[in-house]
Amino acid sequence: MTRIINRQPNRYGRIVLGVLPFIILLLLYLSASDARLAENPNDKLLPAFSSFAEAIERMAFEPSKRTGEYLLWQDTLASLLRLAMGVGISALIGLLIGIGNGMVPYMRSPLSPLVTALSLIPPMAILPILFIVFGLGEVSKVVLIVIGISPIIVRDLQLRTDALPNEQLLKAQTLGGNSWQIIVRVVLPQIMPRLIEAIRLTLGSAWLFLIAAEAIAATEGLGYRIFLVRRYLSMDVILPYVLWITALAFAMDWSLKRLSLLAFPWYHASKGGRDD
Repeated sequence: MTRIINRQPNRYGRIVLGVLPFIILLLLYLSASDARLAENPNDKLLPAFSSFAEAIERMAFEPSKRTGEYLLWQDTLASLLRLAMGVGISALIGLLIGIGNGMVPYMRSPLSPLVTALSLIPPMAILPILFIVFGLGEVSKVVLIVIGISPIIVRDLQLRTDALPNEQLLKAQTLGGNSWQIIVRVVLPQIMPRLIEAIRLTLGSAWLFLIAAEAIAATEGLGYRIFLVRRYLSMDVILPYVLWITALAFAMDWSLKRLSLLAFPWYHASKGGRDD
């Protein structure tokens, strides 16, 4: 008898199983929306799809009467720029300090406890401090993302560096490699795919910190727009914005996965082709 843990769906089965939960959620929403609108045609909690279409057309394809700009695309660009800066800086910090802590004991001794302590601080708790220190502009939002995810990336890469086989490092030293050469030519190539994995795992948190910062102090951005229209109970705008953020996050995650597959095929082959 074939055990269920050894049974694998075929390609079309995986597609069907992947789409099925979304279809079920869609049907549940349609059922609940129809029931509420039947009782109250002006209900705003679960608007009909026609309301979504009108809101998307108004936000994405009609210029604002106040500014003349297309709000959805303006908000998207502002949020993506902040997110790219925050994640990029975090990745660089994570790579440098993560490898340094994993390879250089004199660097690990003072920095590792500090990184551990920073990773335990709730980033949202220090958001008011960031606004006081850096103001209400772009810097405070980017810094919040950096503080929120860079310690996680650092700790992950430090652990991955520590887990590298000692035989590789000993052989490189035997062949005459100095510390810099060993880090650049032995450690770095093996850590890069793990850096991409760490970024993928922290993208959700980065979006969370960005939306929170935009909701409190911003004049544009996806988070700003969601919290601006909530006072009017504009679910026809909020839900499409949430779905748009989800689509952007999914596209970023998929792009990073494809980049890793193309740049480091040996890494994924060593995992037996099991990629999330």
